[in-house]
Amino acid sequence: MQIGPLDFIPAYERLDLVAKPVIKAFTTRNKGNVYVSAIDPTLSDTAAFCSAYGVEMGRSANCVILEAKRADRTWYVACLILAADRTDVNGIVRRHLEARKLSFASMEEAVSLTGMEFGGITPIGLPRDWPILVDRKIIDMEWVIIGSGIRSSKLLIPGSYVAQLPNTEVLDIAKAPSV
Repeated sequence: MQIGPLDFIPAYERLDLVAKPVIKAFTTRNKGNVYVSAIDPTLSDTAAFCSAYGVEMGRSANCVILEAKRADRTWYVACLILAADRTDVNGIVRRHLEARKLSFASMEEAVSLTGMEFGGITPIGLPRDWPILVDRKIIDMEWVIIGSGIRSSKLLIPGSYVAQLPNTEVLDIAKAPSV
């Protein structure tokens, strides 16, 4: 499948282009709708990727890892949102999780806890007990580009694919545009 200059092929044919936790997730769920394309790892950050490969920001999604706290409890959550949008972390997400405090996990924590490379983190293959909050806009997309767990590739999946991941909730988590 061709998107701009990128040639996406079935991910199971190029497992060297996905992180180990993603490969493990493939063994337990349908991998037939997941495609992968190699990219320049220096261009894995969304804005650079979209600019270099001619991909619209609204066709690519970011997965951010948040650290939630309430009383003595600390837990992690992933949010998947279109690159053109911003996550309403301190509003919708914090209230939904009933967290007292919510912050972005440090790069070191995100990498260590996910087993993925920073700049390539994806919701596929995250720890099974983590909540995954997906913005509703993504679910309705025919295809969306997400990280592969490593910086040197991207995955192409149907938007509805992420709704089937363990502990996934579909919500309107995008921050309303400022006027």
